[in-house]
Amino acid sequence: MNMKVTTLQDGETRWVVADRVRFLGGFADAKLELLEVEIPPGSGTPPHSHASPELFYVIDGEVTIRHFAAGKPPVAVAAGAGTSVKIDGNAPHNYMNESDRVARMLVLVEPSMTAFFRDIGTPAPQAQPDFARIGAAMQRHGIEALPVAP
Repeated sequence: MNMKVTTLQDGETRWVVADRVRFLGGFADAKLELLEVEIPPGSGTPPHSHASPELFYVIDGEVTIRHFAAGKPPVAVAAGAGTSVKIDGNAPHNYMNESDRVARMLVLVEPSMTAFFRDIGTPAPQAQPDFARIGAAMQRHGIEALPVAP
């Protein structure tokens, strides 16, 4: 029997700008990996799209997840603890912690996304993100930034 256990003490952790990402493991045959993302107040991602579908499951706090469709206003979901939100591959979206307390969520993604997080992640929080480096990594990993409407 093969078994792998990841604990708080030994799990790989990277900081993606201000968010703490813990790599919890995955299944190579299923091409799925599980992440835990800790999002401080005011943090999140810009609108973007990528081929990997994502399944978000909020375990603590509240995360606002938006879906963007051309010519329509964004659809926003204020996802509290116990809420799951599925985003299809290539669907324009983002997430933000718009509350005043830390939020945590589990995210199920394909290995292409964990490779991106490992590529741009740092061992400690980033006071000043290197947006040029992040943009280059987005291109390498097929992640498209979307324009932000005024």
